[in-house]
Amino acid sequence: MSHLQIRDLSVALDGDPRRRLLRSVSLDVATGEVHGLVGESGAGKSMIGKTVFGILPRAAKVVAGTVAVGGRDLLAMDRTRRRRLVGREMALIPQDPLTALNPSRRIEAQLTDRLVAILGMGRRAARDRVAGLLDEVKIRNIDRVLAAYPHELSGGMRQRVLIAEAFAAEPKLIVADEPTTALDVTVQKTILGLIAQMQARHGAALLFVTHDLGVVAKICQRVSVLFSGRVVETQPTADLLAAPRSPYTAALLAAMPRYDRPADLTPVAPEIIAEMRAAVAAADARFLA
Repeated sequence: MSHLQIRDLSVALDGDPRRRLLRSVSLDVATGEVHGLVGESGAGKSMIGKTVFGILPRAAKVVAGTVAVGGRDLLAMDRTRRRRLVGREMALIPQDPLTALNPSRRIEAQLTDRLVAILGMGRRAARDRVAGLLDEVKIRNIDRVLAAYPHELSGGMRQRVLIAEAFAAEPKLIVADEPTTALDVTVQKTILGLIAQMQARHGAALLFVTHDLGVVAKICQRVSVLFSGRVVETQPTADLLAAPRSPYTAALLAAMPRYDRPADLTPVAPEIIAEMRAAVAAADARFLA
């Protein structure tokens, strides 16, 4: 059963259909599934997550489509109902852990406040729950971390804190927006493993946003490929890697570094991109007709 269901979603600058950032996007994330959303920078990946959470930039407007979580249309809700649903049933793991945390407050206050506000827990119970979650993400010196300010922790430690925070209220849907982008390569593998373990343990639906097909291959059951604001294909991960349907996906796979064969520098990408842009332009003409 799909917990997140997006249908024909279009987002445009100032509501102008000729300046669309997302173009008739449709995708589903099932309960307990890790669904990858992959594409190059500027394709619109983060814009989908921002639409789901209702945090679009002021100039961006939804001009068509629906976004449903657990069968409830988020776009039809008033602000109060939507914020309540987002707080209780949805969570975001952001790209940059340093800017996502309040620099003037200790980690304990930031994590326990959320549980007190959302679940109505007492302070002692909230602290015990937070300590348990920090243990789940392999933080050993829990008391020191809880007493620290964000700048006193390493990037990998801050991201562990945000992973624990995301799972704290037992949300049914989590969006991870390129959560390893700001981390060293040596730390990325550990963080990916922690996210996968936490998702499997807690059973949430997880939309994993990334530009890295290698990451998708490691942790995602299905993947949607985004190009120029449009989903060009969705397949089970193994099928997509073995036999991509879209020429754009094939180009992404061909661009991945391979160490078992000489590099092929044949300039095929411009032709493929021109073909895809022509298809997008044709679809735009139908949309605006």
